[in-house]
Amino acid sequence: MLTADYDVLGLKSGEKILDVGCGFGRHAYEAARRGAQVVTLDAGREEVEGVLGTFALMIEAGELSRDAKVAVIQGDALHLPFPDNHFDHVICSEVLEHIPEDSAAMAELVRVLRPGGTMAVTIPRFFPELINWALSDEYHMVKGGHVRIYRRSVVESRLIDAGVKVTGHAYAHGLHSPYWWLKCAVGTTNDTHWAVKAYHRLLVWDIVKGPWLTRTAEKILSPLMGKSMIVYSVKPA
Repeated sequence: MLTADYDVLGLKSGEKILDVGCGFGRHAYEAARRGAQVVTLDAGREEVEGVLGTFALMIEAGELSRDAKVAVIQGDALHLPFPDNHFDHVICSEVLEHIPEDSAAMAELVRVLRPGGTMAVTIPRFFPELINWALSDEYHMVKGGHVRIYRRSVVESRLIDAGVKVTGHAYAHGLHSPYWWLKCAVGTTNDTHWAVKAYHRLLVWDIVKGPWLTRTAEKILSPLMGKSMIVYSVKPA
């Protein structure tokens, strides 16, 4: 389930891409399948070990070639361990809302991106996120939780200040906003509630099977209430 669109990003086989805050690797795996040289970075040890293990399984299963260029690093988005102008593309998905010094993190993302390279930053969209905060303190007032709600204008202005040109935006995961509203209403850790379980089965069905019904609903709902916003940019040559 990707948030950023690699076709919009312009990713080509052989190019170098950095996935900052990779989580459990959903964007990294697709980039590797497309033949990119992939570097993933996350602060969490569990996430790093999970991505490393999945890459190994993909190679073992023949989904990736044994000479696939992938690397997994535990690190800090505020101090990226890479030289300037190193990557053709950078992805930072659902990370900046967790970082108090988000402008410093954006500056690091831009620093390691080569001139002419493209970047996709994804964050929770303003009004679905506002509803989550209104329904539940538990949703965001946790260790490592969300520290802010972004408006698109704020994200774009901070990215411009960091040194890129914004080229467009999009929205994704329209089916997921109601799920999180429901979770916030009944308790974010209450996974046994019948409605939560039923909606979760729907989302799994959509991800695994991709039926036309949910795919059509996703296309209709994402521009209206997609949970995630994607901002695309390019570093001036």
